[in-house]
Amino acid sequence: MKTAVETGKDPSARLPDSQAGSRKSSVDFYISADVETDGPIPGPFSMLSFALVCAGTFNGREFERPRAYERTFYRELKPISDMFDPEALGVNGLDRERLCLEGEEPTQAMTEAAEWVDTVAGNGRPVLVAYPLSFDWAWLYWYFIRFSTKGSPFNHSQCFDIKTAFAVKAAIPIAEAGRSKILPSLNSRRAHTHNAVDDAIEQAEIFANLFEWKGVRGRTP
Repeated sequence: MKTAVETGKDPSARLPDSQAGSRKSSVDFYISADVETDGPIPGPFSMLSFALVCAGTFNGREFERPRAYERTFYRELKPISDMFDPEALGVNGLDRERLCLEGEEPTQAMTEAAEWVDTVAGNGRPVLVAYPLSFDWAWLYWYFIRFSTKGSPFNHSQCFDIKTAFAVKAAIPIAEAGRSKILPSLNSRRAHTHNAVDDAIEQAEIFANLFEWKGVRGRTP
């Protein structure tokens, strides 16, 4: 279901598929991701919605954040099983019964998502960003491999965990690096709404703030 604006680079600037894999540059193209699900793991449970947001680039020397978080991709999906956790639905507020009737088929959604990532990244190397990475990556990778006719645009390991980066830069144990512990100066001013687009943009802002921060050994934020 196409329920949000999707924008990106001119597809005509994209390399042919036969050349894209072999001629990707060394520039990382970061994409912030957020998923909303009806349970803890993919397969027995379903991903109900997800969003991808362009979050910046890094060439090994300079990080560049977007001027605005306008390039987004959003889908609401048809559930793939009858199992669901009512508590999960209470958190994300999605109408699962409606999605059973109106949600987009996962094959179409994940194929379109893979094509969108390839288009917006251009010659850059797409890197999935999340906070924490483990949950969103598990769902998206499984869905890309299971349903996308193009596989995963992030291959099997092109990803960046904001939680780990925060722990390293703040010189704290990983257990103390949760979202609730993020420093106020690194946080986004946006509310965490459990809408996938809103939360992916919020996360992208935190990612950019953290990437530019020199850490406790450099300066106090």
